Amino acid sequence: MSVTRLFDFAHHALYKFPKEDALVTKYNGVWTKTSTKEYVSQGNKISRGLLKLGIKPGDKIGLISTNNRTEWYIMDLGILQIGAIDVPVYPTISVEDYIYIFNNAEIKYVFVSDKDLYEKLLQVKPQVESLKGIFTFDEIPGAANWKEVLDLGENDDNQQEVEDISKTIQPDDLATLIYTSGTTGRPKGVMLTHRNIVANVLASDHRIPRNWKLEYTDIKVLSFLPICHIFERMISYLFMYNGFSIHFAESIEKIGDNVKEVKPHYMTVVPRLVEKVYDKIVDKGAAAGGLKTKIFYWALSLLENYDMKKPKSLKHRIADKLVFSKWREGLGGNMITLVSGSAALSTKLNRSFHGAGIPILEGYGLTETSPVIAVNSFERVKIGTVGHVLDNLDVKIQADGEITVKGPSVFQGYYKDEEKTKEAFTEDGYFMTGDIGHIDEEGFLHITDRKKEMFKTSGGKYVAPQVLENLAKGSKFIEQIMVVGDGEKMPCALVQPDYAFAKLWAERKHLKIGKTPEEMANSPELKARIMKDINLLNATLGKWEQIKKIELTPTLWTIEDGLLTPTMKLKRKAVKEKFFNLYEKLYDRA
Repeated sequence: MSVTRLFDFAHHALYKFPKEDALVTKYNGVWTKTSTKEYVSQGNKISRGLLKLGIKPGDKIGLISTNNRTEWYIMDLGILQIGAIDVPVYPTISVEDYIYIFNNAEIKYVFVSDKDLYEKLLQVKPQVESLKGIFTFDEIPGAANWKEVLDLGENDDNQQEVEDISKTIQPDDLATLIYTSGTTGRPKGVMLTHRNIVANVLASDHRIPRNWKLEYTDIKVLSFLPICHIFERMISYLFMYNGFSIHFAESIEKIGDNVKEVKPHYMTVVPRLVEKVYDKIVDKGAAAGGLKTKIFYWALSLLENYDMKKPKSLKHRIADKLVFSKWREGLGGNMITLVSGSAALSTKLNRSFHGAGIPILEGYGLTETSPVIAVNSFERVKIGTVGHVLDNLDVKIQADGEITVKGPSVFQGYYKDEEKTKEAFTEDGYFMTGDIGHIDEEGFLHITDRKKEMFKTSGGKYVAPQVLENLAKGSKFIEQIMVVGDGEKMPCALVQPDYAFAKLWAERKHLKIGKTPEEMANSPELKARIMKDINLLNATLGKWEQIKKIELTPTLWTIEDGLLTPTMKLKRKAVKEKFFNLYEKLYDRA
């Protein structure tokens, strides 16, 4: 069967790849399997139940979950195949943003995962006229449970109505509204059709490396990036399209345990997770002591100049047996590839993981492009790039370096905002990504910076902060960094240290730098040590872009306090405002 609408993926999986563990979630310490047959059956029940609740094609239904889980997918199927539109929302946003999104989308019902979210949404409901009810996935006293909708649909007397509606749904019909986290201003509702996301899945399919010795029944995926984000959602449909089992990680805190339990073949990651994994590996190797530590550092040195195009040397093969095989075991021992997105991945880290037999395929895209624009593959990979553009997309680099794109996965526009929609496209219909980059002579796309984030110093020199920040995060001492200097005489930076690592470092060096983040931020020894790493970076940069001074922030930068977006991007204006006294100190104005 052909796939042209999003709900076709589930039916395609049932037709071609039926299995007992299509979706797997851990409840109360036990991994619980849902078969493909049960997945489709429950999706039909949801469709029938929603129709009995009065839901009609075009109605909006909110989905909010703290962690990815089976219920989300069942709801997604049930909503979409009756022509309703799902609105997945980040669990971490403010009550004010929920109110704005729910009113903007005119959401009729919302399904949430747990007690905390339910209580949060109780504050929202009186402010949203269209919202008729809140259902929960977890059993919560006093709350309507999603099983009530399943029960409503238990009787299949209106299944024919479900099928009749599904036949009328066209590929160009609106499927989902995804509100961008946005580093500035109100969230914007990105309108994605069935065709948008399906086209992206099918065009990305051949970029996924396979182990042809494995049957589809053997292949497992671990999903932990937020399913409300289009990256994880699109790739989940892609895994479903291939009949892979999708296991849902319990939380970011338990991901290490879950990897060892599931032993996945594929996993999507963000650069910060890769950095954390690498740091743990290095710490463990350093702590081994004696000959083991010497062997570890010797193996690590072999990765610095690793060239994927050359055969592995005898030394590398020995290092693989003694050291790198342990890395792979730590990730379950079955990993075919990690797929990285959301932000630029350090070339050093990427090269190290490739050399250790854990290939990372870096890609690039936006919510507005469903999301993938380009991605590396085993056949065509170049570290430091985001790969070749998908075959069904046309990318044009504008005169100012901005990447623009046209094709079937480009969104329809921003919901109820014609002005911003018009601003997002060139006159000849290319979507403007806001990213600066170029395509090299081998066809690989390079991303160099965000157009809006580039700034000019008082000396008239342009600085690309994101490039510098990504390089600086190669330091184990730096958790977050924001390069500043717009209109100033020189670039400087606000730094949130990795306080846990700093504490261990201080203990090893017998230094007293304090115990709290506030105390450590005032430590001249810690500041000097971080500046040492910054100066190593400066040695590789042009004079005009070197980071001349830093200040350490006394608190963590979090999503909850509004300094990071849900996808862990910097909210630059908010960071500057919160630490304005430190910003002024950088330029001797405090």
